[in-house]
Amino acid sequence: MALSNDDSPVYIRLRGTISAAILRGEYRAGDQLPSVRALAAEHGANPLTVAKAYQSFQDDGYVEVRRGVGMFVLPGAAEKLRVAERDRFVTQQWPRIAEYIDLLGLDAADLLERERA
Repeated sequence: MALSNDDSPVYIRLRGTISAAILRGEYRAGDQLPSVRALAAEHGANPLTVAKAYQSFQDDGYVEVRRGVGMFVLPGAAEKLRVAERDRFVTQQWPRIAEYIDLLGLDAADLLERERA
């Protein structure tokens, strides 16, 4: 599960992948994130693009850089990230999803029941 779509810029897709990993607990407070080069190689991305994604996490206060050591998840990052992602979902994604559900004549309650089955 990534928290972005395929037509997003690469750094946004990488950010979504990292966000999902933090929210799933793959990276917890105090854990070191993969190096820029390692993540770039893993995803076939330019290291500058990965650095941009990481910089956005640092700007938002989810991670800290320890010079010469790496990037580490800050305490409370998962909770702050979950709040931010919920807000983004409710304000940006849900209206489009709800419109599409309506356009297709689907019933949201039926969809939820189908998911639980």
